[in-house]
Amino acid sequence: MSQLAEFDLRFSSASQAEVGSFKMLELSPDLCKLIEATVDDSFPADPVMFIASFLIKGAPDEDAVLCTSDKTYTVRSVVLSNSVCVVTRDPGDEGGGDDDEAKDVAIRDQLKEILELVPSVPRLHKLNALLRGREYDEGHEDEDDMCEDEEGHSIKRARFTYEDARAMIQASDGELDKGLRDRRVLILKGTRFVDGSQYLSPHPVNWRIGLGELRPIAPSHLTTILELILTNLVSNSLSYTSAPVSTLISALEDEHDIRRDVSLQVMAWFGHINEHAGGTETWDMDADAVVREVGLGILRVYRSHQEDPVIEKAFVDQWKKAVGDTFEDRVSLPLLSGNYLTSKDTLSDPPIPLLTYFPSSALPVEPGARFSELFLTRPRWKADEIAPFLSDIAVDSKERDKLLLKHARAITDSEGIWYTARAKYNA
Repeated sequence: MSQLAEFDLRFSSASQAEVGSFKMLELSPDLCKLIEATVDDSFPADPVMFIASFLIKGAPDEDAVLCTSDKTYTVRSVVLSNSVCVVTRDPGDEGGGDDDEAKDVAIRDQLKEILELVPSVPRLHKLNALLRGREYDEGHEDEDDMCEDEEGHSIKRARFTYEDARAMIQASDGELDKGLRDRRVLILKGTRFVDGSQYLSPHPVNWRIGLGELRPIAPSHLTTILELILTNLVSNSLSYTSAPVSTLISALEDEHDIRRDVSLQVMAWFGHINEHAGGTETWDMDADAVVREVGLGILRVYRSHQEDPVIEKAFVDQWKKAVGDTFEDRVSLPLLSGNYLTSKDTLSDPPIPLLTYFPSSALPVEPGARFSELFLTRPRWKADEIAPFLSDIAVDSKERDKLLLKHARAITDSEGIWYTARAKYNA
């Protein structure tokens, strides 16, 4: 058996200056695999697309998060019962470092905590405030370039760019991109480039518009564009799975003055743009996503506490008419899950089902406040009714069930299991 080397242990000459210079971070198995994959010879050798990068994000008044390219983790401090010493060869030692001579080993720092990473939902809620007042609407696309200062003078409005969002939003690039798509935020006057996620997707090419100003498109304008696209597909006998991109964007520009870059981004949100030999591009439309957005555009009129509920059958009929005969078979209320409440007109015989627009995206992001709002709106919920309104604040179903256990109480009656509030909320 080989003899263990002996070292003299002492404090570093710079130990006072180095206090707090080291942190111990616990990596989960998936993060370890991510790091190991970057040095695996079998991994694609594109340093731009595949280098493992970790970013710590957070303003002074925010809890820190660690972001990979596609996930966000809350950084949580766990106090250790014992101190852990960080030791290295003494920085003052010079000369050969490979001999077997006894060397001094310096204690550089003492750690009393470990940083633990907990999977977290991306913190995208700040986008709503940062993008307020920047809406891109039909006929008013450029009016918001000017605003008034505190003295009432007209000044050029500061632009909020994609890079600004990357710096301020606690989310990975992948989650930020998805958040912008889900919120239907245009990136204008930017550069179009192919996203590296093509290697991870079954689709040949994915598009991303980068380095431009962020402008959320007005919901009514978006609905109009989608309805015009559906009309053009039918009138020109185009296949919605392989429609020529140039034909559609030219028709929207020439006949309806819709900018080409806007049309292109809308098409990318609702399908996949595929590039073929010779530079031609075709659009494979996500029919369910388009039908869903058109339905939301109609449903938004019937907001809770603002408008009377809409009769379910009348709404569905209007929805089918808007998408046309080709796509009316895809109309289904589950497509709008998490965006409406159901009720019944009990004065009718038989009772008539009613719908009210109630989007989960408008609810508070803090779990306690979210449950408070839900139980003030409705005192009890079935599991399948409340689940869609929790999906954006829980990483997975396991985390969602933990939230239900903490903030709700399960009650069973003849109709099944209901969730009611653990705390008493006053309207």
